[in-house]
Amino acid sequence: MNRPFVAKLSTCSLALLFLALPLSAAEHPGYIDAPERRTTGIGKFYMGREIAFVMGHQAADWLNRPERIEEERPDEVVANMNLAADEVVADIGAGSGYFSFRIAKLVPAGKVMAVDIQPEMLALIEHQKAINKISNVEGVLGQIDDPNLAPNSITAAIMVDAYHEFSHPFEMISGIYDALRPGGRIFLLEYRGEDDSVPIRPLHKMTQEQVIKEMSVFGLEWTDTLDFLPWQHMMVFTKAQ
Repeated sequence: MNRPFVAKLSTCSLALLFLALPLSAAEHPGYIDAPERRTTGIGKFYMGREIAFVMGHQAADWLNRPERIEEERPDEVVANMNLAADEVVADIGAGSGYFSFRIAKLVPAGKVMAVDIQPEMLALIEHQKAINKISNVEGVLGQIDDPNLAPNSITAAIMVDAYHEFSHPFEMISGIYDALRPGGRIFLLEYRGEDDSVPIRPLHKMTQEQVIKEMSVFGLEWTDTLDFLPWQHMMVFTKAQ
């Protein structure tokens, strides 16, 4: 059953009411339509945060820009995931597979589920798989409110600069949570919203406090924040055993 909220609720009242409710994947709590949206927003708020526009496949070249190596240090990110060789990792919002293929090298006895809602992105991934003869990356066409992952099918999930663009964050995390095996981890990377010097538009950044608030709805335990990256938080959440 849906539990709609009225726009006159304050952010504080909304958060308290939201956290007090018994939650299920069938509910859509915490959403408010804004009377006016910002240029880079969709005019929809979730737990006090305006949701940003999604990056389209037209920007795939930007995802693979050479500067990203220094800006986001992808090899260090995947190394800090401390993955076992047989893990099954979901790369949510995989885009062109920038992180998926790096992760695949670390799980030769496992696989990477490269989830994206844009078929064009998955086509780019399939092209790279064929060129490089990679067999342990599997493209998954998700929906805006469903990662399309089977229950209890993954040991870890990673979202790199993607979560803030989910138009249905509650439903997406609900789906990821159900797919995650007990003790599994979620790695969530976002540009630091607390730092005005990070040269990213405000709606494409998130504060650590906001991320923890949104993940705690599902009982995910915040187990670490790795701040070795120049501009991003790398936050780790764990599903209870």
